[in-house]
Amino acid sequence: MATLTFLGTGTSMGVPTLGCECAVCLAARLPGNPNRRTRPSVMLEYDEPTPTSDAPGATTSRVVLIDTGPDFHAQAIRENISRVDAVLYTHSHADHILGMDDLRPLSFKNPEGIPLFADNPTADMIEHVFEYTFRKVDRYPTSARVHLHRLHDGPEVFPVFTTNFTKVPVIHGRNVISGFRLGSMAYLTDMSDVPEDSLPYLQDLDILILDALRRDPHPSHAHLDKSISIVNKLAPSRAYFTHISHDLDHDVVNAELPPHIQLAHDSLKLNFDISR
Repeated sequence: MATLTFLGTGTSMGVPTLGCECAVCLAARLPGNPNRRTRPSVMLEYDEPTPTSDAPGATTSRVVLIDTGPDFHAQAIRENISRVDAVLYTHSHADHILGMDDLRPLSFKNPEGIPLFADNPTADMIEHVFEYTFRKVDRYPTSARVHLHRLHDGPEVFPVFTTNFTKVPVIHGRNVISGFRLGSMAYLTDMSDVPEDSLPYLQDLDILILDALRRDPHPSHAHLDKSISIVNKLAPSRAYFTHISHDLDHDVVNAELPPHIQLAHDSLKLNFDISR
C-alpha cells in the first residue's frame, strides 16, 4: 500500500489569490478552510523490496514527490517532510518547478543525491533556471545535490529505485506534458485533455486525480464538466480534482458532485495499492 498526500491543490496564483476579495478567497484566509490552496504537488509514501538485503522480506521506505512548486518549503513544514528520495516533474511551469532549490537541506542527507525525473523540455528548463546547481565548473558549493534523469517522449514505464512508475502523456493547451501512474493511482495535473494513446494506461484505476480549474472552459486546463466527463469515461473507483481556482468553492461544489468524485484539498491523504 501507498499513501498520497496533497501538498497543494491550487492554481499557479494560489488561493487566496493576491488582490482578490471574492467569497472563496476571503474564506481561504480563515484557518483550516479547505479553500486555502497552495500550488499543486503531491507526496507519495510507500515501502518497496530491498533487493540487496540478506533479510527475506526486507523493505525500504520511500518518499517521492510529484513537482516542487514555489510553496514547497511551507508545505514541507506543514507535513513534517524530513527527507525526499526522488522527484517526478510534470512540466516546466513556475508553479511546478520553482521549489526545487528547497530540496537543498534534504539532499545534503543523501550521499548519492536526489534523482529528478523529467521529460526533455522540463529537464532543459530546470537546468536553465537552476544553472548554478547543474554547472560543471565553479558550481555553487551548497547547491542541491540532485541529478536529472530524462524521460522519453510518449508513454514510458521507468524505475524509481525498485518501483516502476508509468509516464502518461496528457495535453496542456498547446503542449504535451507528463502525468504519472503508480499502481492503482494516476495523477494528471494541468491537463486540458487526455490523448487516445494514453487511455490504455489509465484503465482499472482506484484513484484518478486530474485538473478541474473552474466551471467555464479554459484553453489549457480542463473545466469542471470536462473533468467529470473524463472520469465517467475512465471509470475509476474514486476521482479527485486538483489545480482548483478561486472560482470553485470547496463545500458547494463537493455537495453537487457524486460521492465518488470530490474536490481535493491541501493535506488530504489517500491510500491506494501499488501492486496493481
